[in-house]
Amino acid sequence: MKKAWMIAASALLSVPAQAEDAVFVGHLADMSGPTAFVGKQYADGVRDAMAYINQNGGISGTRLEFETIDYAYKVPQAIASYKKWVARKEMVAMQGWGTADTEALIAFAAKDQLPVFSASYSAHLTDPQGLNPKTKKPAPYNFFYGASYSDTCRGLVQWAAEDWKAKGGEGKPKFTHIGANHPYPNAPKAACAEYAEELGFEVMPPVVISMKPGDFKAQCLSLKSSGTHYGYIGNLGSSVLSLVKSCNTVGTEIQFMANIWGGDRQVFEAAGDGIKDYIFPTMTPFWDDPAPGMSLVKAVSRVSDPSGEQRRPHHYIRGVCSVYYMKEAMEWAKANGGITGENIKAGMYARKDWVPAGLEGVCLPATWAADDHRGVSQVNIYKGNYNGGDILIEPVSQMTLERRADWLGF
Repeated sequence: MKKAWMIAASALLSVPAQAEDAVFVGHLADMSGPTAFVGKQYADGVRDAMAYINQNGGISGTRLEFETIDYAYKVPQAIASYKKWVARKEMVAMQGWGTADTEALIAFAAKDQLPVFSASYSAHLTDPQGLNPKTKKPAPYNFFYGASYSDTCRGLVQWAAEDWKAKGGEGKPKFTHIGANHPYPNAPKAACAEYAEELGFEVMPPVVISMKPGDFKAQCLSLKSSGTHYGYIGNLGSSVLSLVKSCNTVGTEIQFMANIWGGDRQVFEAAGDGIKDYIFPTMTPFWDDPAPGMSLVKAVSRVSDPSGEQRRPHHYIRGVCSVYYMKEAMEWAKANGGITGENIKAGMYARKDWVPAGLEGVCLPATWAADDHRGVSQVNIYKGNYNGGDILIEPVSQMTLERRADWLGF
């Protein structure tokens, strides 16, 4: 069943969104579908951040009204929710979620001049003018905080090439993409394979596993027989856990490298001793890291956890970053003609190497330009181990990707 929540500070939802002191933001979230394992965490970060902003002056005095709809990762429900919001003629921006739905809304957002800040890091969304012939379509109103799935995978492949040399590997290392045949895991597949070949890898045929948990021993035996050294996991949550357990059962020796949704403390807690030297990227510090901006993140967290006892994952923190970039673009818009979708978009181009105020050391410096929506090109790479229940997550590398023209939108 689709669920919806309306949240606004001080119970002021009765004020029309078109009034001078309020604007409306739609919020799509997966709270019950196949990506809810991390979707709930990210959605909490988005909702808490918007509510906290309202509690602390709003957008230079303008309140954010917002509705969170659980679309359960179903594209038709996402489109229907978007159209409902647009029909109200009140929405000035949207906080989104998945790749399939975000890509399905590209043309709608462009026509309606509504910035969409999604949690999909598909490189297709980074080409606002359609300059790359490989790009599916121009995405002038799409933004996201972080490196794209393609650039993140490229960063992991760079690390793998260095790791192979450091270990004294001989010949060409073998690389395999592992994931469902779905827009989300498929987003970086071609781009990453192309770069892996460029770096000297032998790219093996992709291995397909469901987004749902299952018995993946056959796929693990395929990885074993192919001699794959490095496997990029495009899925998340219970699907990843099933893969790790299945490969342990059949004795597959492989270095797993996860996408940004596939690695966090929850994965290690659930996998137990079956997970070892698991490589994954992040775009923020972790909950207990001493970054200056974590004090603001923890204040935001108390909106839904007044006790302050929850240890939020890095997915929650990225949700906070996404909202605060939107907030500051809205502040710029208000000072330059009003908070409209078109002005918010212009506000996203107003600064370079930009970190939202109060989130220093949390959100990576980002730069969006009218011809290039690759906001972040830095990839922080970590290694995680269950370590007998004393989970150990440690940094192993930091990669900065080139802004190659042929990588724009791909």
